[in-house]
Amino acid sequence: MTTQRQCFEPGHRPKCLVIVDDTAEWDRAVYYASRWAKRAGGGVVMLRIIETEDQNQEWLGVANIMRAEALEEANAALDRAAGRANGIAAITPERVIREGDAMDQILDVIDKDPDIAMLVLAANPGPEGPGPLITLLANEVGTFPIPLTIISGELSDAAIDALS
Repeated sequence: MTTQRQCFEPGHRPKCLVIVDDTAEWDRAVYYASRWAKRAGGGVVMLRIIETEDQNQEWLGVANIMRAEALEEANAALDRAAGRANGIAAITPERVIREGDAMDQILDVIDKDPDIAMLVLAANPGPEGPGPLITLLANEVGTFPIPLTIISGELSDAAIDALS
């Protein structure tokens, strides 16, 4: 990771990166990031990652159908999240769909956009643990290229409003 952050340089504006996944708590991260962006005069980048599986040539037709369905689901999820962000803060977030390993894709999106100032995630409040992304990132946090903000999945809109 060699990209120097430029989010507060002239001609740039800070952005939050939010991962829109299938967890119940993604909404908390979108809510916080949208409120932060409005207050900071920044933006939000919403990332949906499609994890690809090894594709056997024999089943390439099925794999192509599965990929098309995954892209359709990704766009629908980003539509919901973008609508939520617009309703919260009257912003239109950037939308990114990537395929591959989650950590590789997150790091690549950050590396390619020098205006991304932080990654916002929400933690599952349940007994099953904080969630797959937070668990994945826990081992990388000491070397991560930008700050991580983790929002409790139990925070209400009013509580997040008070923090952002």
